[in-house]
Amino acid sequence: MDHSDHSDTTTATDSGMDMGMGGHDAMGGPPCKISMLWNWYTTDACFLSPSWQITGQGSFAATCIGIMLMVVLLEALRRLGKEYDAWILRAFNRRISALAAQKEISGVSTQGAVRKRLAMPWTSSSPDHGDRQTISFRASPLQQLVRSLLYAATFGLAYIIMLLAMYYNGYIIFCIIIGAFIGKFLCDWMTRKIVIGIDQGASGVDACGGGIEDPTVCCG
Repeated sequence: MDHSDHSDTTTATDSGMDMGMGGHDAMGGPPCKISMLWNWYTTDACFLSPSWQITGQGSFAATCIGIMLMVVLLEALRRLGKEYDAWILRAFNRRISALAAQKEISGVSTQGAVRKRLAMPWTSSSPDHGDRQTISFRASPLQQLVRSLLYAATFGLAYIIMLLAMYYNGYIIFCIIIGAFIGKFLCDWMTRKIVIGIDQGASGVDACGGGIEDPTVCCG
C-alpha cells in the first residue's frame, strides 16, 4: 500500500515537471542558453534579457558588431570627458593669461575685478616666491553638470559591457577586446607639444589639457 502511494506521487511529480517544460516551450520559442562557464554558444544564446536571444547567424553577427560599437563608443566617451576637462582648463588659462598681460593680477586689491572678469569660481593664495601668485578654480555648475553626465554615461555603458562579458561567451569576449582595440586606436591618438630651447623655469611639455595639443575626438 505504501509502495503504491509512493509510485503514484512520483508519477504525478514527473507529470507536473513535463507539463511545466511543455508550457515553457509553448509560451514562445526554444529556451535561452546561458552558462556561467566558458562557452561558444551562438544560436539560442541570450544576453541581458530573454528578448535579446540569438535566433540565427544574422542576429549573432549583428550582436557582435553592436557590442564592438558599444566598446568603441565607450572609448569615445572617455576621450570626450578628458577633452572637456582640458577645454575647461584651457579656457581658464586663456583668461588668466589675458588678465596677466594687462597687469590686472597684481595683488589682493584687484581680486574683486579679477573675479568679475574670470566669471569662474576661484580662490587666490598669497605669493610664495617673489611675484608668483597661485590661483585655484573650480568648474561652474553647468560645467560640472556636463562632466557628471559624461561620467554617468561612461559608467553605465562600461557596466553593461561588463555584464555582457560575464556571460563567458568566447565570441562576445573577443568582440569586446577587438572593440577596445579599435576604440583606442581611433579615439585616443596621443599628441604632445614639446618646446625646444626653453628657459630654465619653464616646462617643456604643454600643461594645458594634460599635454594634448589639439582635441582629437573619435574619428576626427
